[in-house]
Amino acid sequence: MAYVPEDYYYTKDHEWAQVDENVVTVGITQYAQEQLGEVVYVDLPEEGAKVTQGEDFGVVESVKAVSDLIAPVSGTVIEVNTSHLEDPGLINDDPMNDGWLLRIEMDTEKELAVLLKAPDYKKLIEVKK
Repeated sequence: MAYVPEDYYYTKDHEWAQVDENVVTVGITQYAQEQLGEVVYVDLPEEGAKVTQGEDFGVVESVKAVSDLIAPVSGTVIEVNTSHLEDPGLINDDPMNDGWLLRIEMDTEKELAVLLKAPDYKKLIEVKK
């Protein structure tokens, strides 16, 4: 069973969102990186870029597939994990912690209501297996 922290939010597209006041740290879930296989390239927006909930903000490429990264919330990118430029495999090694992708200063907390909580995300990935 994939690691699914209880205090995170999730998208149906397999991104996770950890909320600290109005800052949301975003990454892809352990389940997603297992499905992708070895990650070889990550394309992320620059700091200051605007992202919109439900729309793509970047790309992750693996030996198996190219997948869009979907923003869990709308807001401004305030930090990008540049470690992925030198080591895209960091997503495979630690997707739920050190493999985070970016931090967004969210426009409104109301958008969190449409995201999945851990029990619902667990049900989603159990169905897909």
